[in-house]
Amino acid sequence: MSDSPTKSLQCLLNWCVLFQRSMAVVIRLQGLPIVAGTMDIRHFFSGLTIPDGGVHIVGGELVWIFHGMKTCWLVVHTLICGCVLKSTALSLSHDQMAACVSRVELSVSCRSLLDRDLGSRSDPLCVLLQDAGGGRWAELDRTEKIKNCQDPEFCKKLVVDYYFEKVQKLKFGVYDIDNKSFDLNDDDYLGGVECTLGQVVSSSVFTRALELKQGKPAGKGTITISAEEIKDTRVVYLEIEAQNLDKKDFLGKSDPFLEFYKQSDAGTWQLVYRSEVEYECIHPEKKQKKKHYKNSGIIRIKSCKIETEYSFLDYVMGGCQINFTVGVDFTASNGDPKSPDSLHYISPDGINEYLSAIWSVGSVVQDYDTDKLFPAFGFGAQVPPSWQVSHEFALNFNPSNPYCQGIQGIVDAYRQILPQIQLYGPTNFSPIINHVARFAAHSLQQGTAAQYFILLIITDGEITDLDQTRQAIVNASKLPMSIIIVGVGEADFKAMEFLDGDNGVLKSVTGEPAARDIVQFVPFRQFKNAPQEALSQMVLAEVPKQLVSYYKWQGCPPLKLPEIKAM
Repeated sequence: MSDSPTKSLQCLLNWCVLFQRSMAVVIRLQGLPIVAGTMDIRHFFSGLTIPDGGVHIVGGELVWIFHGMKTCWLVVHTLICGCVLKSTALSLSHDQMAACVSRVELSVSCRSLLDRDLGSRSDPLCVLLQDAGGGRWAELDRTEKIKNCQDPEFCKKLVVDYYFEKVQKLKFGVYDIDNKSFDLNDDDYLGGVECTLGQVVSSSVFTRALELKQGKPAGKGTITISAEEIKDTRVVYLEIEAQNLDKKDFLGKSDPFLEFYKQSDAGTWQLVYRSEVEYECIHPEKKQKKKHYKNSGIIRIKSCKIETEYSFLDYVMGGCQINFTVGVDFTASNGDPKSPDSLHYISPDGINEYLSAIWSVGSVVQDYDTDKLFPAFGFGAQVPPSWQVSHEFALNFNPSNPYCQGIQGIVDAYRQILPQIQLYGPTNFSPIINHVARFAAHSLQQGTAAQYFILLIITDGEITDLDQTRQAIVNASKLPMSIIIVGVGEADFKAMEFLDGDNGVLKSVTGEPAARDIVQFVPFRQFKNAPQEALSQMVLAEVPKQLVSYYKWQGCPPLKLPEIKAM
């Protein structure tokens, strides 16, 4: 089929309609590079339930086609209305999406449940639901029923897909089961709790009081949840050599390569490695034809090592804290905050692009910091009492303690400081990058995977200290640190895209290359009409890979080593 936007959109429309009938369908966009599997689509369309193996898209610059909507019917409606989904907020990248997803199993136990049965104790069961948007909850899994027990420890694990870059709201409900019906509406409710998956995986043990409804406790009942990633972290490294192989090329030597296959349960063959110490290359046809045939050469496994590769969840569950810092641009180019044309103008509904970015990114990261204290700074403004320009002032005007309590604390400090400062300039990034880098360097001295730092910079325009910022980023690339830059307004952000390093390794003015890619830049204008969570999904998708690659580079295992658990 053609790769034109119109036909691609029509193809998506056809897929949406077919999918609603639960049909398996393959979409092929010829000549375009991206390949997406079932898990990628499930991640992108977060409100949908897609059967494993049921839907595949092959090829396509999906940024031109897909838009992050909660249901297929919203996509269909958009297409019918003639909206062009060009330059939409979300792109679907096979490498990015697939690398960050993990499967987590949750172990659940309860204590002191309410007793709803006459003459015996309750027969509890726990159900897991996930927020599907619009006030709806979708069931993901449920445990077994345990008879006559007020302190159950459920054997069946609850399995859920995990994404760092999303706020995955969960609800655990405990019911007293008195019949064989699958429907829970006719069973007694013993209490429940709402939380995020991020809160669970970042806690060694997550315990909360059960509630019958918000603010009404379910007696003395509690629920305890622990998480474990489903994976096998062992990786096999083989060193192989070959000797005396048959010559297959007419005018030169052979170009040999070696393949190991294993047969799956479904009977298909999968390319893998196997670890025999030494074996001969037997050519079956030659063996039949030649009486004295021995082999076509010898292959030896010179070495075989089994090493552990740790995942992002290994580090988080092992005790690694993610420290979140915000830097806000208060240069005069933003406009007078009192004017509706200003990027710092707070609308009647209490929001602007700066606040939207803080909420979107902060709401995800806050679950991975136990004390919920986040330093927040401004740059590019004249501040009292001296009214000198500062590029590193605390939003709460307390330089010795710039920490705000939670994301709401950052928002409150931002709103309070706006009328107290004078927007000025220039736009310098390096001071605040160096500030966070000093804390990251201090944590590096501990020699453990204890702390990782994320700096969110929100800015409206071109950077003034580009050379100094390049050097600051190159220095920070050697530290446990990632930098997210969100550009607000309609300015030209070419310098930000240069710092992102997607078109090549970022280098300092002296030519020193960054040790790794730690900067992610996105313009906020691409997310104006997208759901609030779309921004965080884009800018945070690379963080797990950046964290893991850093600690692997440093040779740092998780503080608490995980137990090996196979799929």
